[in-house]
Amino acid sequence: MTSAHPVDHATTAPATTGSDSVRQVSVLLYSDDITTRDAVRAAAGRRPARDVEVTRWLECATAFAVTEALDAGGWDVVVLDGEAAKNGGLGLCRELKNEIYNCPPILVLTGRPQDGWLAAWSLADDAVSHPLDPIKVAEAIAGLARKRASL
Repeated sequence: MTSAHPVDHATTAPATTGSDSVRQVSVLLYSDDITTRDAVRAAAGRRPARDVEVTRWLECATAFAVTEALDAGGWDVVVLDGEAAKNGGLGLCRELKNEIYNCPPILVLTGRPQDGWLAAWSLADDAVSHPLDPIKVAEAIAGLARKRASL
């Protein structure tokens, strides 16, 4: 079993603003739990907002796969599961923010709303708690995509 697999190979273009003002973004998603990955993808959908279209997803089941993918570049938004076993997304987020120059914006998924302080410690750009609210997930991904496009 591979630790990372692409979901959609439709395009590999980084975040851009087309003539119709739609930002096309690529999202890197980390969780060791396939049901969590499916829930995030379903919540975000293809268009988390009118001006944001997800053109590419890469699902990673290990922290090593995340690091490799980010080293290769081309990711606009990163979603990390703070509840992932072995290497949690919160610690991984802090590591990525400290080690990667111009790190893409990161959304962390926390275990509960009271874990917001952990998300702040991890240097995450945004956080959504379990159980995942599809509206909050979509808004967070769209907001981080806009943030990345404005850099």
